[in-house]
Amino acid sequence: MGRLGNGRSGGAAATTRVGPGDPAPLGGDRGGANGEAEPQRSSEGWRLGAPRLPRPLVPRSGAELAIATRSRARGGTQVRGEEAGSQARGASPFDCSLASCLLRAWDPAHAGARRPPAPQAGPRPPAAPGRSPECEIERPERLTAALDRLRQRGLEQRCLRLSAREASEEELGLVHSPEYVSLVRETQVLGKEELQALSGQFDAIYFHPSTFHCARLAAGAGLQLVDAVLTGAVQNGLALVRPPGHHSQRAAANGFCVFNNVAIAAAHAKQKHGLHRILVVDWDVHHGQGIQYLFEDDPSVLYFSWHRYEHGRFWPFLRESDADAVGRGQGLGFTVNLPWNQVGMGNADYVAAFLHLLLPLAFEGGYHLESLAESVCMTVQTLLGDPAPPLSGPMVPCQSALESIQSARAAQAPHWKSLQHQDVTAVPMSPSSHSPEGRPPPLLPGGPVCKAAASALSSLLDQPCLCPAPSVRTAVALTTPDITLVLPPDVIQQEASALREETEAWARPHESLAREEALTALGKLLYLLDGMLDGQVNSGIAATPASAAAATLDVAVRRGLSHGAQRLLCVALGQLDRPPDLAHDGRSLWLNIRGKEAAALSMFHVSTPLPVMTGGFLSCVLGLVLPLAYGFQPDLVLVALGPGHGLQGPHAALLAAMLRGLAGGRVLALLEEDSTPQLAGILARVLNGEAPPSLGPSSVASPEDVQALMYLRGQLEPQWKMLQCHPHLVA
Repeated sequence: MGRLGNGRSGGAAATTRVGPGDPAPLGGDRGGANGEAEPQRSSEGWRLGAPRLPRPLVPRSGAELAIATRSRARGGTQVRGEEAGSQARGASPFDCSLASCLLRAWDPAHAGARRPPAPQAGPRPPAAPGRSPECEIERPERLTAALDRLRQRGLEQRCLRLSAREASEEELGLVHSPEYVSLVRETQVLGKEELQALSGQFDAIYFHPSTFHCARLAAGAGLQLVDAVLTGAVQNGLALVRPPGHHSQRAAANGFCVFNNVAIAAAHAKQKHGLHRILVVDWDVHHGQGIQYLFEDDPSVLYFSWHRYEHGRFWPFLRESDADAVGRGQGLGFTVNLPWNQVGMGNADYVAAFLHLLLPLAFEGGYHLESLAESVCMTVQTLLGDPAPPLSGPMVPCQSALESIQSARAAQAPHWKSLQHQDVTAVPMSPSSHSPEGRPPPLLPGGPVCKAAASALSSLLDQPCLCPAPSVRTAVALTTPDITLVLPPDVIQQEASALREETEAWARPHESLAREEALTALGKLLYLLDGMLDGQVNSGIAATPASAAAATLDVAVRRGLSHGAQRLLCVALGQLDRPPDLAHDGRSLWLNIRGKEAAALSMFHVSTPLPVMTGGFLSCVLGLVLPLAYGFQPDLVLVALGPGHGLQGPHAALLAAMLRGLAGGRVLALLEEDSTPQLAGILARVLNGEAPPSLGPSSVASPEDVQALMYLRGQLEPQWKMLQCHPHLVA
């Protein structure tokens, strides 16, 4: 396998995995001498869905890189980008898999400039003897630290590399003026004093004779990755490049950024590949005003940025970084800003932003080296299909976060149907925690913000691996395997069952489990569930006769709770009622979709009708199921598709994909035996880390679905804080 280079200035790394024909092992701990999987269960218990073949290699070419991961890009109708950099003050490196159906391509690091600036304007503290303060922040180690951590985590070995290239001047001209490109080209021959004078004409920019070359490599790496994904050569990717780009504008460098890498990639995807809808998710401590300016009147690019704002007192100090900047002209509603007005936002705040703002719109239409390195590793792990790490801390969004989210929702509501049926009245902002006089001092390493980020991550950094992958990622336990069932090559077909005596003991209270076929199915489910609970298997699919579905689910819930699961989430679709004698002890949360009526029977027992439209289903998942699930924080998730569930394959796949962000990915799907092989296959692919298929044309929720959702949210919001998206509800 090709290995990463030395991370020289301007080098780029992007991660993707080759297409569906690549059945290579997923890590050194997963493969034998011949590339075959070596599950820790007995050979009688598991067998591979297909033989493994050697992973194809990508030739090494210098130090400019692109790495490849595993989730498959589908359809090619949307390209999503994420430019990240300085998550220095608590931007949680958490579950990217919550939005795993969104393709991500970051641009998080920059190693090109030799004399980079502090990240914001204002008075600078005195430099340490012999070293400038700029070098404390912007330095090559920001790239090499991420690459080193990828190696330490064993992630490099699971990725492929694509060679970077310089972007042509024609490609740079997709978003930059010819005069500006010429200006940067001329820096190659300028002397030191001339470079200093030119740098002084821009905000937070230091030019060097190598800047033009490095910046073209950074932009070109993104273009290589876009081409690879959209032509099907790879499935997704992560770009590690310097210089960054999201502050750069049509005719101006700004904030370390020379050429706008993500904007160039988006324009390239439109021009070369004919894309019409592109989502750019900008996750950075600073607002990416450059991307916003370049696309603010373009309805083909939806730009979403969450950033530290502090009521305009944080760099870049722009009024248009606030929530009410929503684009202009035909691009109205396609600029979405979520400004954080206080520091220290946590997991609950980001999950709330995902659920109540980013994902509804998406579906409708590191200054600190340790945190930077961990964020990169988590992103690569997610792209590889690994389960997300559990979230820490109470899942209660803070008042300031809810104010920002509600302000953004109110500003966007006139332009998005998915927000128009909700209470999106703008709320007054709470007073700023900063003095109104002057601007805050520059954020430098070792300051309180960076120390807070380091403290928040310390428990994760001390672990040898954030998301240790089980020996088997996904297993399928079917009583009568269908020859038409097509499984990914690294999905295991389970052949073993629990001991007969044990199976009969669990079946004894249920008459419907007395028949031989039901008993056989139960034995396979118990064996699979035990594999998940003891860490041998991450996720799985089991089948049961329709007549025994309710009893089998009851056994699965009780077995899970008695064999290690502290909190169990059950999402039951169809005619699957909660067992009346199941303890109301707060250890299980039962959500029944396709119930007779919308009812909050208790804090831990909720029933809702199955929405009739795709828009209603999305609203139910994003506005009810996921907020309850993330508030509950289960360590085991059961998804049961029972009699009359009425869910189509893509909808079931989306639900399973979203729930993978919980419980470390421990999701068990229970199907009826007469379910189509296509449904089992699509769920296996999603639980194994692939993106779900498209739901088709978007639609709005019906009035009945909206009424049911609003009723349940009103009933449950006082107990479940993750349902709240309006600040007045916070105590």
